[in-house]
Amino acid sequence: MPEYLPKEKIEEIFQEYGGDARNTGSIEGQIALFTYRIQNLSKHLHENKKDHACRRALLNLVGKRKRLLRYLSRKDINAYRELIKKLNIRG
Repeated sequence: MPEYLPKEKIEEIFQEYGGDARNTGSIEGQIALFTYRIQNLSKHLHENKKDHACRRALLNLVGKRKRLLRYLSRKDINAYRELIKKLNIRG
């Protein structure tokens, strides 16, 4: 079973990408948090290949992140490109 994120780690992610630790509604912060969780779930699935509940959760997170990225690209293309580069998501 994957472990839950400590509050300090979540605050650190939002501090770095959202501008403030309490700004949990920022699109960039949410995308960064989803990316961190996706990386951890992917690592878990490499070790536990038959954990289908985790696989479903991973696909759900990937879909949410994709929708947020699409929204950000329509809203502010420069912020989108900068975030993609910073998180090293695509290629």
